[in-house]
Amino acid sequence: MAWYDVNARRLPWRALPGEPAPDPYRVWLSEVMLQQTTVAAVRAYYAKFLELWPTVDALAAAADADVMAAWAGLGYYARARNLLACAREVARRGGFPQTEAALRELPGLGAYTAAAVAAIAFGQRAVVVDANVERVVSRLFAIGEPLPGGRTAIRAETDTITPDARAGDFAQAMMDLGSSICTVKSPRCLLCPLADACAARVAGTAEAYPVKAAKKAKPTRSGTAFWIEQDGAVLLVQREGKGMLGGMRALPDDGWSARADGHRTPPVTGEWRSAGVVRHGFTHFDLELQLMLCPGADCATLPVGEFWPVDAIEAAGLPTVFAKAARLALAHR
Repeated sequence: MAWYDVNARRLPWRALPGEPAPDPYRVWLSEVMLQQTTVAAVRAYYAKFLELWPTVDALAAAADADVMAAWAGLGYYARARNLLACAREVARRGGFPQTEAALRELPGLGAYTAAAVAAIAFGQRAVVVDANVERVVSRLFAIGEPLPGGRTAIRAETDTITPDARAGDFAQAMMDLGSSICTVKSPRCLLCPLADACAARVAGTAEAYPVKAAKKAKPTRSGTAFWIEQDGAVLLVQREGKGMLGGMRALPDDGWSARADGHRTPPVTGEWRSAGVVRHGFTHFDLELQLMLCPGADCATLPVGEFWPVDAIEAAGLPTVFAKAARLALAHR
């Protein structure tokens, strides 16, 4: 804690040591955005969301399509759907509950986020374990069980060192320690305030923790996206509310998924030509997406969607893989 009082990172969603606790809306929003994402990537999205929806009530009243579009490019789009569901429930309740158990009752709010909000926004004692804390604690206690199974032991040990007072500052101190000192590679053990107690440092094996199971090779899927343009506008569809990129605007495609290749059948008849292939990596698979262009499609059989001005396609909020396809299409127009 003494180290954190001097070295705390200045982040837009944080209160520095000694300052009043931050708005729970800001803590919750930042924690949801930071899941599976870096601080550098989140900063601009966080600022944009606060500008558009400065309170949880404002976010709760927002249109689904607007929120999904604002989230585009941040990835893991189920988070955006859960964000809306949670905001609407919080607005219905008249505010965020203050205990970890009650926060867990909110839709889409898992164990980590509930603990983080309880500790940071409300000063409740809660065991907060993100990837940085996981790394620090696994080294501190030399926990050799591979992830993900080892997370049970890591959480148990984190519980033993979590204080009753300043639990939020402690959680953030551990996060900052992992971010700046106890890094994945070349940890700066000489500067670490926990060095004397760290079992992995004593053994000279810090970089070996946390122990990770061997990665499985990711499959490569193939699919096709279709650029249907009429009068300077391109057809966009809204993907189904659940599943891969659920609820997002996108180009029509051939049904590719994490489990199967697409069927490559165009949604309408026309003179199709290939513009090339875009590649994109998802968590569990890689995708090679062929882009097909059609200068004049059969309007009578178009899929349900909306025509979006081509010169404003950046404002459509396409997820990254379709934004790549759109840029390829623009290069071939």
